[in-house]
Amino acid sequence: MKGKKLTLYIFIALVLGIFFGVCFPQQAEKTQFLATIFLNMIKMIIAPLLFATLVVGIAGHGDVKNLGKIGIKTIVYFEIVTTIALVIGLAAGHIFQPGKGFSVDVSSSQMNIVQTMAEIHHHETLSQMIINMFPTSIVEAMSTGNLLQIVVFSIFFSIAICAIGEKAKPVLSILSSVSDIMFKFTEIVMYFAPVGIFGAIASTIAHNGLQILGTYAKVIGILYVSLIIFIFSVLIIACKICNVPFRGLLSAIYEPALLAFSTASSEAALPKAMDIMEKFGVPKNIVGFVMPTGYTFNLDGSTLYLALGVLFSTQIVGIELTLQQQIFVMIALMLTSKGVAGVPRVSLVVMAGTLSTFGYPIIGVAILLGIDQILDMGRTTVNLIGNCVATVVISKWENDFNYSKMYQFIANNKKKQMILKKIKMKKENKMINQL
Repeated sequence: MKGKKLTLYIFIALVLGIFFGVCFPQQAEKTQFLATIFLNMIKMIIAPLLFATLVVGIAGHGDVKNLGKIGIKTIVYFEIVTTIALVIGLAAGHIFQPGKGFSVDVSSSQMNIVQTMAEIHHHETLSQMIINMFPTSIVEAMSTGNLLQIVVFSIFFSIAICAIGEKAKPVLSILSSVSDIMFKFTEIVMYFAPVGIFGAIASTIAHNGLQILGTYAKVIGILYVSLIIFIFSVLIIACKICNVPFRGLLSAIYEPALLAFSTASSEAALPKAMDIMEKFGVPKNIVGFVMPTGYTFNLDGSTLYLALGVLFSTQIVGIELTLQQQIFVMIALMLTSKGVAGVPRVSLVVMAGTLSTFGYPIIGVAILLGIDQILDMGRTTVNLIGNCVATVVISKWENDFNYSKMYQFIANNKKKQMILKKIKMKKENKMINQL
């Protein structure tokens, strides 16, 4: 099951999941375990894949000296892009006023959940955030899925390999084989993607019902429009500057993007996206460094949502934030949203904590809790696309992007699409002739 065939099966699973969730809600609620199994299978891949890929990418190509330069460029790009995402989120909140006239009953259980979220503190200070980047145990970092700690360990491990030289070549050879094995492992796990997506969508629809889409239509619509605006105003322009066709890039990462949208999980799409971006022309060491780091520092969709969600939460209780208050909130969101990618419902946790810090009511977070899965699907997809674009930008900035590989990849994609169209047309003509 490869390429477009897998994408087709994922799309079919998506449609079947919606149908099953609507028609058989009681049974559909029990299908969540399928999604959990699939996500667990993905999680067991990420740590060894990331470690092996990054070490081989850095030590195998002797790029340790350039790593500091790449790191600085990456962080600068991330901060610029996430700031723009915050500004777009705030602008959307002001223009569309999602909280004005919004009225939905909130249960006591929802308020209790949100109150618990508000009490969670991840990084109270900048120094604590930096401390948490350095693992006390690589085994613990891998078991908890802390990508940034794995990246830091991998960098130091690569430096040590380069310092030892010839003696470390057997280890490097083993890790190169591990990297290849883990990418093949990813392909095998992808066989289960349609099953996992079916379970995730069916249980979500069964739990919330389709009617929730009507109740929250304004909020859902505003977020998705804002995300589209961000894509057009930032990501497409970034690709244009790099002379990379955005449609070609989107076509290349269509499969992991659909996976991210269906499961609302960045981790589910990460291994496949890393593999594709390397084939697309981005060097292995840049893919291995930028993408996992991006899931800590470059959550474009989530950052935009946080800004919009804070304004929504204050608007529904009639609080109008001044420009100074909005700037303070924006700075707080920029700091508190870093390094928490592995936390469940991370955006709601950060939002609740930020509102509590500034003394604003958190009832808006309780309201958003009901549709968080639907909102998460959109913002997670933009997080993925944003990090894929980031790898292109950084590799272009380093004058290390392989345009020949990119054009070849796009050409192969187009050939596959043409072949599939011809097969589809032949099948349709055959059916018409039989009639």
